[in-house]
Amino acid sequence: QVRLVESGGGTVRSGESLRLSCVASGFTFSNYWMSWHRQVPGKERHVIASISNQFITNYHDSVEGRFTISRDNAKNTVTLQMNDLKPEDTGVYFCNTVARPDGSKPDGPTFRYWGQGTQVTVSS
Repeated sequence: QVRLVESGGGTVRSGESLRLSCVASGFTFSNYWMSWHRQVPGKERHVIASISNQFITNYHDSVEGRFTISRDNAKNTVTLQMNDLKPEDTGVYFCNTVARPDGSKPDGPTFRYWGQGTQVTVSS
């Protein structure tokens, strides 16, 4: 069973930092892209940052230079370091992957998985 468990959200003031973590299980973590997405009420969830299995990173323009995504394959963990937070960074942050679960056939289908989400609130 694939699980993505986020932690690290909270309430901070503008300019402060938070570090989100996502611990994955149930698939071969080192083989797959991982990403963080943000959702605010009334809007669609969208990708904030992603990291490939080759450690190539991509960021949404709104967080470029302030957020850093990283992964530790030994710990099956992806982390989002968020610095210089702004009120517009407020939302629920979700860990995401598209992966083939353990026990699947090598050519079996992949599926999209989400964590439960963690709330980040930034006050001005």
